Parts: sequence; structure tokens; C-alpha cells
Amino acid sequence: MAAEQDPEGRAAARPLLTDLYQATMALGYWRAGRAQDQAEFELFFRQCPFGGAFALAAGLRDCVRFLRAFRLRDADVQFLASALPPDTDPAFFDHLRALDCSGVTVRALPEGSLAFPGVPLLQVSGPLLVVQLLETPLLCLVSYASLIATNAARLRLIAGPDKRLLEMGLRRAQGPDGGLTASTYSYLGGFDASSNVLAGQLRGVPVAGTLAHSFVTSFSGSEVPPDPMLAPAAGQGSQVDLAASVEMWLERVCGHLGLGVQEPHRGERAAFVAYALAFPRAFQGLLDTYSVRRSGLPNFLAVALALQELGYQAVGVRLDSGDLLQQAREIRGVFRTAAAQFGVPWLQSVPIAVSNNIDEEELVRLAQKGSEVNVIGIGTSVVTCPRQPSLGCVYKLVSVGGQPRMKLTEDPEKQTLPGSKAAFRLLGSDDVLQLAEEPPPQAGQELRVWPRGARESRTVRPAHVEPLLRLWVQQGQLCEPLPSLAESRAFAQQSLHRLSPAHRRLEQPALYQVALSEKLQALVDRLSARGAL
Repeated sequence: MAAEQDPEGRAAARPLLTDLYQATMALGYWRAGRAQDQAEFELFFRQCPFGGAFALAAGLRDCVRFLRAFRLRDADVQFLASALPPDTDPAFFDHLRALDCSGVTVRALPEGSLAFPGVPLLQVSGPLLVVQLLETPLLCLVSYASLIATNAARLRLIAGPDKRLLEMGLRRAQGPDGGLTASTYSYLGGFDASSNVLAGQLRGVPVAGTLAHSFVTSFSGSEVPPDPMLAPAAGQGSQVDLAASVEMWLERVCGHLGLGVQEPHRGERAAFVAYALAFPRAFQGLLDTYSVRRSGLPNFLAVALALQELGYQAVGVRLDSGDLLQQAREIRGVFRTAAAQFGVPWLQSVPIAVSNNIDEEELVRLAQKGSEVNVIGIGTSVVTCPRQPSLGCVYKLVSVGGQPRMKLTEDPEKQTLPGSKAAFRLLGSDDVLQLAEEPPPQAGQELRVWPRGARESRTVRPAHVEPLLRLWVQQGQLCEPLPSLAESRAFAQQSLHRLSPAHRRLEQPALYQVALSEKLQALVDRLSARGAL
């Protein structure tokens, strides 16, 4: 299979991003003459993350890209030869060199779908040896992406629809790949943009960023801009010395705020002027380098009002320390009085952005009614998922040669569901898993199901039946174009909106029920009894 010819291909995982036991099993299958046996695996999770009642499915696009590029290079095969017994038949390595995913079929939840325990995120079928080799990389690609998307969705639910959320955790991420994945799937989960430039280039994630404290502290105030002149925004009229205009405005601003004109830091003001000259249409002030009230705020106002005279409008301010909620309220109050004092109405609604180790608890404060915060930057808490570092996805064999397979184990929670399956969402009821050979449920018709973990069945009459798993790859060929990341993001928000408030609740949510069809439950019971003998 040919790799996709697009920039994202550079981010594709490589075949040896796997566990060694996948290669040892591959040798065992080949030696037993079973490499071409048709098999099916399912990738799913057992419990919803973060104590919630839902997850968002993500990572499908990365999986498809990986499958289409899958091919062991000579260097890969040579390394495997060095890791396997020295007397391994050379013909096995010839077999590995010829492997690709042209015989692999994938059914999956669309990216951004609501996902629940036991319902496959992916169904992967094809030659046993190949689909076994795919286990670890597919788990790696799906588990973290889905965890990040779910975490971001929780943060979006807390923030509400109106706050702008920025992901800025690249420097806190678990390595470059983790950073790229986090930036990509936090956007899918509901964030508006990322600071990660590579995520913008490779994945189309909107990028955002302005300046850091280092930019402000690098200026002492003695610097002379090489060209302090700025033309009006309309392009007509004489250029103005912005630095001189700012100094004139500073006197008026300090008089309004009851400050001495020497109190605002000269270096900070020089930094703001330099940034405004570079970005007159996107000027934002970072207010807390020295003192918000006595320096950052008056310096910002002086620059913003000087720009206003030329027809430009500042785009916001940012806070990165202290009580963000209280400071935002105080700043909004100053903006309102300054807007009235200087006759600049837009000044009262300048967006206020905040950052500084914001977690779910702090986000609740910042999103409360009456908050003056408009933009929230979150880093560590979104990219590292501190409340739960792993989704715990598994990849389990469910059939070989058309015959169901089931893992029993000593732990009932780790038992698998046998056979090739279909999955349906019954509006007003459950998600239902059934054997693929069964006719699909029909809206308005009674259906007897077995809720997982229950001792008795119950009868449901769904108002609407929605098939969950779609065919994306058949015999190595893409069946339909994959949605763009932006489309998957919109679908995720639609999916969350459809989820009931009781299941969407982040603390002590109602359990979303997944049930089995009668025929699937009977197969489970029969294989369980046989295995116990």
C-alpha cells in the first residue's frame, strides 16, 4: 500500500513501534502455517476515563495513515533478525519483507463519536500474522488520542460554549509525538486553537500566540526603535511616531488612574511599543511582568489608545499569575471607566486572556457566572491528563477462521466478547452489541437485550436505531474520504450535545448502559460453560 502523499505522512508511526512479543508471535504463527488464517481483533476500553460516563473516539485518521504506509524496510527486518533466535528460518524474514496491509479491513467509530466501555472503537480483520503485528501501534495511536480528546471535551463542558480555550502544553508534553498528538486531539475535543506550530502545519489546527515575559524583560526602556513611525490603519494619512504618541497618552492614562507618570515600567512600555509596531492589528498586552495595576495596565492603555488614534484596535490582554478571576474583574472595571473617559467604546470589551496551571477546579472558577475572563490557556492539565494518564484500551482476538474466540481469565472484568459483531445506538435506551450475522434492530420494534453485568434481560423498544461502526478500509483500500479534523471536531460537539445531561455530568454521572443481544449473550454463556469444564 502506498503512503499518503501529504504533509501528515511525516507523522505516521513506523512498523517497529511495537512490542517484541508481536514479532515472536508472528514467527510462531508462520512456523505453525497459520500466517494467512483470517482473524478479527477488536480495540476497546473497559472503563470510561476521569470518573465520567463517556469517552470520545479519536485516532482513526492516524491509524489509517499507519496502515496505508505499513511496510517493513530491510533495516527493520535486519533488526528483528538480531532480536529473534539466530537459527530462525530465513524464509520467515522473506515473508516479513513482503508484508503490507492490502488484506486488512477496518471498521470503526467515526472520529469524534461518543464511545462507551466494551463497544469497539476499531474492528480489524485480515491475515492473522499481520493483524497481530498491528496491535501495539494501533493501541498507541488510539488510546492517547481518545484520552486527550475526552479530557479536552470535559474542559470544554466546564468552560461552556462562549469561552475561548487555547491548548498551550507543548513544553509540558511527554515528548514531541505526545505534544503533536495532544495539540491535534485537544482541538478535536473542543479547544479553539493551539500554540503548537507543527500541529498547524501538519494537522491544520488553528494556531495562536503572542508574547512571553522574556520579551517584556528584554527591554530596559533605553532602546530606540529603528523605525517608530506607523501609518494609519486605513492606509491614508501621515505616519505617526508611535513611541512619542504613547508617551503623550501615558500622562492622560496615569492621571485617570491616579498614578505618577514615572510608576509604569519604561522597559515594559518599550516592549509593548515594539510589539505594537510589529503587530498593530493584533496588539495584546501581557500585564503581569512587573505590576498589573501600576505598570502593565497603564502601559497597555497608553499603547492601545495611541493605536486607536491611527484606526487600530487592540485585541486583548493576558494575565499569567495571581488570582486570575479577581484581577480580570478589576481590569474590566478599569477598561469600562477608561472607555467612558476617553470616548473609546470598544475598550470596555477588550478580551481578557488568562493562563497559569489551570486545572478543572480553577476552570470552574474562571467559567462561573459574572466572570470577566474571555480566553483561557491550558497546558499541563490538558496534555498530561493528570487525573488519569491512560485510557487502558485493549486489542483482543474475537474470531479466527470465522469461529468465535473468547478470553475467560480469572477476572470477570477481563473476559472478552466473542465473535464478529455489529454495534447500534438505540435512542432512548442503550448501545447494543450483537453478532454481525444477526439482522439489525428496527425502530419501534421490541428487542430483548442483556445489560452487561446484569443477571436478567430486559425488553426495549427504540425510537431510533443508529449503526455505530462504519467500513473505512476494505482489503487495504480506503472506502470513503476521512473527515477533516475540523469536521470531526464539529461532530464531537454535536455528539456531546446529544448526550443526556445525566451522562454528560462530570461528577457522579449516570452510567450509560451497553447491552448484548440475546444471541450474543447465549454465545458468551455457551463458551464460558465450555471453558469452565
